[in-house]
Amino acid sequence: MPLMQLYRTSDLLVRHRDKIERALFGRIQDLFGLPLTVTLYDLTNTYFEGTAAGNPKAGRGRSKEKRSDCPLVTLGLVLDGSGFVRRSKMFAGNVAESTTMADMLKGLTAPQGALVIMDAGIATAANIVWLKKQEYRYLAVSRERARQFDPDKAVDTLTASNETIQPQRVMNDDGTEVRLYCHSTGRDTRETAIAGRFVTRFETGLANLAAGLSKPRAQKKLADIQQRIGRLKEKSHGIGQHYEITVTPDETRTKAASITWTKTPVEGSMLTHPGVYCLRSNETTWDAAKLWHTYTMLTDLEAVFRGLKSELGLRPVFHHNEKRTEGHLLITVLAYQLVQAIRRKLEAAGVTLSWARLREILSGQQRVTATFRQRDGRTLHVRKPTIAEPALRTIHHALGIDAAPGGVRKLIV
Repeated sequence: MPLMQLYRTSDLLVRHRDKIERALFGRIQDLFGLPLTVTLYDLTNTYFEGTAAGNPKAGRGRSKEKRSDCPLVTLGLVLDGSGFVRRSKMFAGNVAESTTMADMLKGLTAPQGALVIMDAGIATAANIVWLKKQEYRYLAVSRERARQFDPDKAVDTLTASNETIQPQRVMNDDGTEVRLYCHSTGRDTRETAIAGRFVTRFETGLANLAAGLSKPRAQKKLADIQQRIGRLKEKSHGIGQHYEITVTPDETRTKAASITWTKTPVEGSMLTHPGVYCLRSNETTWDAAKLWHTYTMLTDLEAVFRGLKSELGLRPVFHHNEKRTEGHLLITVLAYQLVQAIRRKLEAAGVTLSWARLREILSGQQRVTATFRQRDGRTLHVRKPTIAEPALRTIHHALGIDAAPGGVRKLIV
């Protein structure tokens, strides 16, 4: 099939994008009886191979794949709680995440009071106000930086990997919003190690500055030393705020004689509360464990993005114009819908394999043609599938597919 024919088919799909997505999700909802009480929203981006000069939406931004050397395009997804896509849209690569939410959620057939789950990049004050006006509930990562946690008021809950999470539920004064301060043991270990490296680097820099003051040719002007301390703080990833630094001048008051410092951790920071993060919600009737487990659906969305990029070919984009790029993203999303439907049916039968592994098993069966010369001079062609291996038979059985798809066909010529 010529590539141009595929491209024109892609253009046709893009032209009817909204109708296709509504019809497909409606059919999936009929098949699996999906509830519409939970809506997940997040964005990811993918990069172009080439300059993509002909695409106005190709922009430079923060690449989630560490490809800041390439122009990007952003894909926004609205999903239900079961991981099926309800709506997708392509945005510019340098779009501000917080400005996309209202556009994506308008017109959805979500019931009144549906819960929207989102991360901190989208949960701006303006978006929270908009959700309240539209009578949505919300559950989001809080953008506030101050941390607090009281283990005596927290409850223990386990993740799927048996890691202990301790969420502490705190109601605001007027009873309209709840904060969930969560302590993660694994996150505590990681953040403690990260902070330790930054502390060591910062204190080493201060020590080198202090030691340099004793050298005869070292720069000792008071203003220069203050400037170097300022640059050190700027590069400290916030660690500098936890230190009180004193520069003692000499008798001329123009040069620095010594540098001393005291470490005073700021309360509510990563140093005093490692492993703590905060969620906020206007769903005030749920307990801490239910709120946290509902939030973990957002981490499942990250698995969706990984699957789109690694298994279904979302990255990189080789098309140079906007319409073809949008077609590439849409076809990837449609493929994901089909893959998700297959995997959901397999999971119901106890088969929990990745799509990559499923493809590997499925590729073991092929249709082959055997050719025989008959006595009357004619040729017999017999086309049939190879025998399925046990693992493949399990998949066939779970999906209700014949273990010998296509059957046996004979042709005499």
